[in-house]
Amino acid sequence: MLFQSNRPYCGMEFSENSSATQYTPHATLLRQLLISSLMALAMFFLCVGKSLAAEHIIQMTAEEVHEDGFGSKLMAYKMLSHTVNGTNITHRYSNHATIPGPTLFLTEGDTVNLTIYNDIPGANAGVLKGISSQVSVHVHGVHYKIVSDGTLKVINQEDDQGAGVGPAQTHANYSYTWDVAPGTAGTWAYHDHNYETHNGAEHKGLFGAIIVNPVGAANYAKEFVLYLTDDAFWGMEIDSHGMKQKKHGINPDFIARKDSEVRFHLIALGTDIHKFKLSGYQWADPGTNNMINEVAIGPLEKHVFTVKATKNAQYSDENFTNKLMGMVGKLKVSH
Repeated sequence: MLFQSNRPYCGMEFSENSSATQYTPHATLLRQLLISSLMALAMFFLCVGKSLAAEHIIQMTAEEVHEDGFGSKLMAYKMLSHTVNGTNITHRYSNHATIPGPTLFLTEGDTVNLTIYNDIPGANAGVLKGISSQVSVHVHGVHYKIVSDGTLKVINQEDDQGAGVGPAQTHANYSYTWDVAPGTAGTWAYHDHNYETHNGAEHKGLFGAIIVNPVGAANYAKEFVLYLTDDAFWGMEIDSHGMKQKKHGINPDFIARKDSEVRFHLIALGTDIHKFKLSGYQWADPGTNNMINEVAIGPLEKHVFTVKATKNAQYSDENFTNKLMGMVGKLKVSH
């Protein structure tokens, strides 16, 4: 039977048949203060994270650009407008449709609302041929609901998620919402998934990239984005000052200032296995302590690395058949 002792209270409570102790009022107060402080700190970082998050409103279209030399028409994405929390940054992008398409720089915590339009001539002809004339944007890496998958209804079981005149459920334009959630940092491809077939027209030039940085990520003097296709490098250069995107096209020559830190983003498209090499340079193999000077990369895989630009170099695909096709470019270092 438990009963109250007549002894003076000395900061601990005892039962007559137990030696168990409980926290003193002072210890309890300190514990409560510690918990409150930790909760306040967590709320602070949560609020800071939310305050740093940005809302991107993006409008892009797809256009026909030129022939590939074999009579096939190439297509490309074009940036119409891009605002971040209401600030217009459209000037960063080319005024023309480009291959590769616009590179979108995002930060973990951001949200994106992207609307795609279709300005490809003769899109109506797709209806007569019984093929899809829609253009879509299917993205990798970030989070989204099924209605933002950018695929045909036969795949997503919801809707034909593209823009253009075509099958019964085609839209004049289509909007996608992306959640750039924590943990999505990386370099990811986006591409068409609808035009002509359920696999889309990625092979005709409708591809681009998003680069998701963590909060507080380092800045680099230049960002070089290279897509390894089955017969050519397609790339672009982005300067950290103003973030202007330029040098679009096949096997571009990149320029870096001597001793500046530059970052390469490699994305493999098509069906080939590639062996990328940057002559005279080594870099850390991500996730390891190994230093490498070439890397094997397969379809829709990516590889991101940084180097200090110290000397001129050649980048190439050392895969024999790809090298024969001229998959070679230059890194030019200026003083």
